[in-house]
Amino acid sequence: MLKTLFLLLAGLGLLPGLARAQEGRITGRVVNQATKDPVAFASISLRDEGTGALTNEYGYFQLAMPERSLNDSIVVLALGFRRTALRVKRGANMEDLIIELPKQAVALAGVTVKAGQMKPAVLGAHTSTPGVGMIQGLPGSQYAALMKNDKQRKFGYIRSVSFYIGENGFPREPFRVRLYKADGNYNAPNSDLLLDNVVVSAARGGGWFDVDLSQYNIPAPDEGFYVAMEWIVSGDKFYTTNFMDNYTPYGQILRPTFEFKDSRTWLYAIGRGWSLITLANGGSRYNAMIRAEVDASK
Repeated sequence: MLKTLFLLLAGLGLLPGLARAQEGRITGRVVNQATKDPVAFASISLRDEGTGALTNEYGYFQLAMPERSLNDSIVVLALGFRRTALRVKRGANMEDLIIELPKQAVALAGVTVKAGQMKPAVLGAHTSTPGVGMIQGLPGSQYAALMKNDKQRKFGYIRSVSFYIGENGFPREPFRVRLYKADGNYNAPNSDLLLDNVVVSAARGGGWFDVDLSQYNIPAPDEGFYVAMEWIVSGDKFYTTNFMDNYTPYGQILRPTFEFKDSRTWLYAIGRGWSLITLANGGSRYNAMIRAEVDASK
């Protein structure tokens, strides 16, 4: 069934680059180790090759064999699961793999809030006028904006997050909300704060789109945190991330802001990891229009 699906999609031209990867490809499915349920939207990267793919809603993926080296490693990252690696040897049979991921056990610290001591505070972008430009992503890519604690307040829980969705592209396409601690190299996004799979869709573009997260009781780190938009694929589709042969804007488009003097936005690309965006316009930096509302001390 899986091989038949590959051939059908290749014949329809829906798998760019598949023809040149017919011999020596990596295909398979990512599942929950405990339940064997599929893991959707997991990031599959070849560490040395710098390429990768994203699993679909049923956990399936496919990508070409490494070309740069004889040996490489598949690194699998998925929301709520532990990082998993698998060795790859060029020329070996790596089709119809089943990759089992162990769940990530995370204990979030509680927050003690006394009546009258907290009030809502908005972090991140405040403007409703986007800057010139469009932030586009491919399936599996993310843009994460730092919610900086500029006033050094004590935070409570994260109430909501918001994204300014552009009117171009496909504004009603779904995307996944990600929250991270700023505990990576150079304070990059790293550890997940939100372990639930929150996939949302805006009704229209050209404005702010709010996502209520109050039900998840996520403490906001006092040192700040990242809110990210992750591009995913909707519907019953089998796909790779190799869309660059005939590139067209994919999914919803995020808009930029130039209201900050420092770079606060990071880009995640499958196979390449996180990188800080340092584009500037005059004395202001290019950042994603993302914000969050948290409980904060007065």
